[in-house]
Amino acid sequence: MNFNPILSETYNSADSRIENILNLLSSSKYSIHDLSRMESSKKNELARFNMPFELGMDIGCKKFGSENHNSKSLLILDKEKYRYKKAISDLSGNDIGYHDNSPEKALRQVRNWIYRIEETPIPSPNKIWRLYNEFMGDFYEIAESNELSQEDKEEMPWDEFKYYITNWVEGRENFE
Repeated sequence: MNFNPILSETYNSADSRIENILNLLSSSKYSIHDLSRMESSKKNELARFNMPFELGMDIGCKKFGSENHNSKSLLILDKEKYRYKKAISDLSGNDIGYHDNSPEKALRQVRNWIYRIEETPIPSPNKIWRLYNEFMGDFYEIAESNELSQEDKEEMPWDEFKYYITNWVEGRENFE
């Protein structure tokens, strides 16, 4: 099973970010929407609602798009069970996973969702978590050897980071 995770990044400042997001949603068979950050970080600050907005666009794409869009599968996550009802009560009746702000629990939710929709054996959540941590340890060394600063790593384009992951996975497969 080979997935190609994508996310919205600005490639051309003349392009509309929302147009890019719509194109990604329209071309994706699977989408994951994490609502856990729809809150303000300071007093009297408005909450950020980009993720719920994108979720709404994706639900619209599934409902009103072409026949291909009808088969889209969405996973909706939040940090607490039923927390989303305070902000988006219209989602009541949908199965929303929760992760308690734990990366391991979020990984388990995503892994189990993929298993349910693909109905094919995939590695256990514990194995995926172990491999993720092995990669991150190795990536530290890869970054050092490529003279990447902390800022370089934090601002690295997604496709470049994905390149490092892909090469690391392929290198491991040669020794298994």
